[in-house]
Amino acid sequence: MGRPQITGFSIRVGGSAPDLPRLSMVAGQLTPVSTSDGGVTWSGWAVTDGSAPTIAGDGVGVLLAGELYHTAALRTAIGSAADGVRTGAELLLACWLRYGTPGLRLLDGRFAAVVVEGGTVVATTDHAGTVPLYLRWGTDAIELATEAKALVGGCHGGLPVPGTQLAPGLPRVRRIQAGTAVTMVPETGFATAIRTWRPPMHRIVLPEDVAIARVTAVLDEAVRSRVDGRRATVVLSGGIDSSSVAALAHGVGALAESVSLGTDAGDEFPAARIVATHLGTRHAEFRIGAEDLVRQLPWAVAAAEIVDPDVLEYLLPLVVLYRALPGDGRHILTGYGADIPLGGMHRGARRLDSLDEVIAVDMSTFEGLNELSPVLAGVAGHWTTHPFWDRAVLDLLTMLEPGLKRRHGRDKWVLREAMRGLLPETTVHRPKLGIHEGSGASSVWTSMLLGAGVAAVDVPAVKRSVAIALHERVVGRAEAPEDVSFEEVLREVVAN
Repeated sequence: MGRPQITGFSIRVGGSAPDLPRLSMVAGQLTPVSTSDGGVTWSGWAVTDGSAPTIAGDGVGVLLAGELYHTAALRTAIGSAADGVRTGAELLLACWLRYGTPGLRLLDGRFAAVVVEGGTVVATTDHAGTVPLYLRWGTDAIELATEAKALVGGCHGGLPVPGTQLAPGLPRVRRIQAGTAVTMVPETGFATAIRTWRPPMHRIVLPEDVAIARVTAVLDEAVRSRVDGRRATVVLSGGIDSSSVAALAHGVGALAESVSLGTDAGDEFPAARIVATHLGTRHAEFRIGAEDLVRQLPWAVAAAEIVDPDVLEYLLPLVVLYRALPGDGRHILTGYGADIPLGGMHRGARRLDSLDEVIAVDMSTFEGLNELSPVLAGVAGHWTTHPFWDRAVLDLLTMLEPGLKRRHGRDKWVLREAMRGLLPETTVHRPKLGIHEGSGASSVWTSMLLGAGVAAVDVPAVKRSVAIALHERVVGRAEAPEDVSFEEVLREVVAN
C-alpha cells in the first residue's frame, strides 16, 4: 500500500468528545483517538492504516497526518535519540524532545501535526501547507481537523488566532498558514505563532552547467525520498513537468504505471504515449465525456474546499482521474506545481523583470489554494505527493535568477536541460499546456454556462457563484458530493 500511517484527523482538545467527523478523506480506516498524554486531554478520530493514531513520550503527545521526507538527514541532526525510531510520528517526537518548537523548522515533508506538552497545544503544517490544517477555538474547546467541513457546527465561538486565516465561506473556522506553527494555551486563551518556512525572495546566479546539475540532483533526491522503496503511479500528461517525475521515478525502479486523462473535448494522449514508450512503462488512458467531467465539480469542491473557479478548473481533471483509477491505496506522484517557481503559466511575460515579479507574487499568494491537498486523491482512497514542492526543490527553483527559467526563447529552460538525455527531444521541447486546457475543462464549463443562457461577459462571475454555491453544500453543510447535482446548482444560480 502507498498510504502513510495516518492521512487525516479531526480532534477536540477539551470539552466532550466530538461526533463522527464529516471527512471526505477515505484513504484509510476511521480510528478513534483518545489520550491525555502530554497533560492535555484530547479525543477524536483519525484516518489510519490501522496503526495507533497517537504516540507519546516524556510528557509529550504527537499526532501526525502525512509523512516526513529526507529522514536520514533529520536522524543525523537528532542524534542517538533517533535510534530505533521507525515512524514519522516517532521522529517528530524525537525532534521535539531535542529542539522544542523551533525544531519544527527542521521538518521536511507533507504533513499536518499536533503536539501537546503540559498545558500547551502546538498545531503545524509543512512548509507549503500541502496538508491543510483547520482550527476552531471555542469557549470550551479547541477543535483541529485536516478538513474544514469537519469543524462546521462544532464548538461555540471562533476566536481569532495568530498565524491563521479564515477558511472560505466559514466565518468561525480558521486555516493555519503554510509553514507556520501555532502555539495555544487553552487554559489562558494565549496564542502565538512562528514561521517555519518562507518563500525565498533573493536570487542566485549560477553558470548554466552548475544550475542544470543542481536541478537534476535536487529533483532526483525529491523523487527518491518520496518513493522510498514503494512502487508509484505517475500522472503523465507528456509535458516536461510530469514527464520529468516519470523519468526520475523510472530511473530508481519505482514507476509501476503512468496514467493520463482525456475527454471528448481534448486530450494529451499522444504526448504521454511518447514518454511512456520511451521509458517502457505500463501506461493507461482514461477518457470521459467533457460535460460529465464538469458535472463532477461537487467532488473537486468537496476535496479542495475552495471557491476559486480558476483553481478548480486545474484540479477537476485530477480529481476525476483519481476517481477513475481502479483499486485503492495507490501511491501517486505528480508533476503538479512546477509552474509557480518556474513561471510556466506566464508565457506572456516577455521581459525577465516581469517574469521574476509574477513568480514572486505567485510564491506569496499560493496560500489557501489547496492545489496540493491530499484529499483530492484521498476521496478515492489514494495518496499523492508532489516532488516539485519538495522544500529543497522549491527553494532552488525559486532562487534561480529568471534568465535560467526563460533562456534562448524557451520557458522552463533549466528544467528542460536537466531532463535532456532522460526524455525524448520532442518532450523536452514541448510547449506548456495547462491540464484544464488539455482536458477542455475550462472551455466546456464555459460552453455549458452559455447553453444555460449566461451572457459571455457574465461567465467568470457565474463560475464563481456556482463554486460558492457548491461549497456551501459540500463543505458548509457537509453534503456528500454524489448527492449534489451540478446542473441543479447551476439552475439555481442562473435563476437568482
